[in-house]
Amino acid sequence: MIRHHFKIARRYLFKNKLYSILNIVGLALGIAAFVIIMLYVGYERSYDKFDGSDQVYRIYMDYAEGGNFVPGDAQTYNLTGPTLKKEFREIIEQVRLYRIENMVFLNGQKLITEPYGSLADASYFKIFDNPLIAGNLIDFEKPNTMILTKTLAEKIFGKEQAVGKRLSVFDDGEATMEVVGIINDIPKNTHFKINFLISFSTINTWEGMENNAKPNWSRNNFFTYVKVAEHIDFEALQKKIIASDFENDPDERHNIEPISAIHLNSNKPFEAEANGSLSRVRFLSAIAFIILILSWLNYINLATAKSLERSKEVGIRKVAGAQRSQLMFQSLGESLLLNLLAMLFAIGLVYLSLPLFNTFVGIELNLGFSNLSVILPYLGFILLGTLLSGLYPALVISGFSPIRALKGKVIATRDGVNIRKGLIGLQFFATVVLIIGTLVVSQQIQFLRAQPLGVDLSQTVALKGEILANENDSIIRQKSTVLQSELMQLPFIESVTQANTYPGDGFDNLSSNIGIGYPNGTKNERLVFYLYGAQPNYFDVLGIKFLAGKTYLRKDPGVQNFDIVINETFARIMGFTDMSEIVGKNVKFWDETWIITGVFEDYHHFGLKSKIEPMFIGDINWAFGSGGLDNVIVKMNTAGLSLATMDTNLEQIKQKWNELFPQSTLDYTFLDKKFEAQYEEDTKFGAAFQLFTGLAIFIAALGLFGLTSYTILQRKKEIGIRKVSGASVMQILTLLNKDFLKLVAISFIFAAPIAWYVMDKWLQEFAYQTTLKWWIFGLAGVAAFLVAIISVSFQAIKAAITNPVKSLRTE
Repeated sequence: MIRHHFKIARRYLFKNKLYSILNIVGLALGIAAFVIIMLYVGYERSYDKFDGSDQVYRIYMDYAEGGNFVPGDAQTYNLTGPTLKKEFREIIEQVRLYRIENMVFLNGQKLITEPYGSLADASYFKIFDNPLIAGNLIDFEKPNTMILTKTLAEKIFGKEQAVGKRLSVFDDGEATMEVVGIINDIPKNTHFKINFLISFSTINTWEGMENNAKPNWSRNNFFTYVKVAEHIDFEALQKKIIASDFENDPDERHNIEPISAIHLNSNKPFEAEANGSLSRVRFLSAIAFIILILSWLNYINLATAKSLERSKEVGIRKVAGAQRSQLMFQSLGESLLLNLLAMLFAIGLVYLSLPLFNTFVGIELNLGFSNLSVILPYLGFILLGTLLSGLYPALVISGFSPIRALKGKVIATRDGVNIRKGLIGLQFFATVVLIIGTLVVSQQIQFLRAQPLGVDLSQTVALKGEILANENDSIIRQKSTVLQSELMQLPFIESVTQANTYPGDGFDNLSSNIGIGYPNGTKNERLVFYLYGAQPNYFDVLGIKFLAGKTYLRKDPGVQNFDIVINETFARIMGFTDMSEIVGKNVKFWDETWIITGVFEDYHHFGLKSKIEPMFIGDINWAFGSGGLDNVIVKMNTAGLSLATMDTNLEQIKQKWNELFPQSTLDYTFLDKKFEAQYEEDTKFGAAFQLFTGLAIFIAALGLFGLTSYTILQRKKEIGIRKVSGASVMQILTLLNKDFLKLVAISFIFAAPIAWYVMDKWLQEFAYQTTLKWWIFGLAGVAAFLVAIISVSFQAIKAAITNPVKSLRTE
């Protein structure tokens, strides 16, 4: 019997090729999109989940702001971890990590630059699930020892045994390290990526680390993680940590968060890396389910549209003795066969699309057994949806009266028509919401790109290198001055300056401070402000305008320079509306008195997702004690500049650098590209939103196509009579479009306020945001109406131009 049903199902599907193709394509697209999105969502939700991760938490700092405490810093103090472990019995282990952004390794003549490293306590291996695969952990407690990942060890030593070898490494200073262990590569789905670890005790011997070596409550430059005992009350522990005040500062406090929640929920200053977004994951999850459900609704509509054509077949089967259960089983069998074909097609689409999607999102997803656990929870949902989507058409077909079916008098009931109209309304409700969402996301990204930054980053390059020559600070400073002079001799260079950081560099190479004494003698112990060093001409090079005063002047070598400039936001926080009034005034922090020589116009250092923060800038060499070569910022002449000439120009710059620093690495960054990279994830999200919204629209159009087919089949005699009575093609089109356009209008009325609420919540993630303009909703409504008109008219025109004699003929 099953073989017989399968044979009939196969014949029916092959006979009705258009119907089968539409259903298979719609279902396959829906399933493929769902699988790809859920693979991505599963990857985003898998961050920092390892054996024992439910017991691991990160400590961070809250700062008082406006009478409340807000998350203020992802980093803590040198003393934080040891103190918390000592004071709270719930904490059984702690580890301190001191981030190293880039390290240069020298092995003989082989020079390698590697990002993502850290000083770490040996307790790291008691907290994180990444044991040594070679070496001895006891040796890691000694100073000047390090552990490498397997890939980095092979990159440096090739096939040679790495453990026991010594390396020269360069960061702020030079040191010699012994490799005492090898670990497997750290998974990419972690917020704190590591390619090498250096023993924490090295902080006491490494030149340049002196300021961080002494345990204190004054420098919060350390990431702190703790492991707690099993089955502890997290909320109770959190309250105890928040209530503690070991640093004796009422305007700040420690807090705690699960390590697995950091990637999607944390966006604090000085994060280890730019984290993901929970709202983005939720948006994409919602789109995935909407697309899959729309594909099922589309199948239901197409299946019921075709059911009337099979009424006589059903009638004959019933007269021949077929039971309703047998007819339902036959219909469900066809549905399952069609869905199986769609799933096979979907798997092929996923395999073909994943490489492109991986390139697009910058990660490596695959549909292998390793990701099977990500899909399995949704497999039951897919199977249930497949069954339910086939059940309704099966009920409709098996419920035909055999007498009416054989007479060709099967008509749709009011309830059946209403159900199908409701399904179409639901499809367009989802479609309108997605169209509005797509328009808002695109508008916000364009808004961010169009905002004035307050700086000119065009054709500006930042040069950065790790100095390998064993030279003291004065020689390096002298050579950096020569480098600037040499670069200025190149005809395509307009200006050169030097700074610790630059706009778009985020919190990298930027310092923060809490507490300041105002010019009027009052203090603000709660204020968090940011500061960095730059040469006086930095403002001219980047086009930063002064509202009052001027930049500081260079002092003679060896003379401390306490002149600084502040941004407009800081001046207003201190109560000044006339910027000229603050010029020449003094402020106090770090137990020093600083003279304000100018107020510069606000610029966006952190990007437009963050508000403008109060900021100081002082001279790079003398205000903040920098002795090395920082970012050399080069502004190039744009006249006649092309990609070809740009490559030539960069080669000349490299040549000048290598002449002065032959043993140094050199990296360069275009400032405008670095700044735009801050919106890369939002841009990708917008593009993904557009792509999947387009799929949803296409599937909704297929569903409307199906219902149109059903309606025209029911009303073909009515259409024939109207044509015989003189109705024009346009009148027939209007008649058939009218009811569907009503459905779209009703869907729009319900969808618009919900879309407004959802997108308004999303926009609140941005400090600077576009407004939800009326035309966005109007355009979404027009787009939905056009989709409906095009979908309906394709079938309606065919019906309107059909010879009415064929429609009126009775068999």
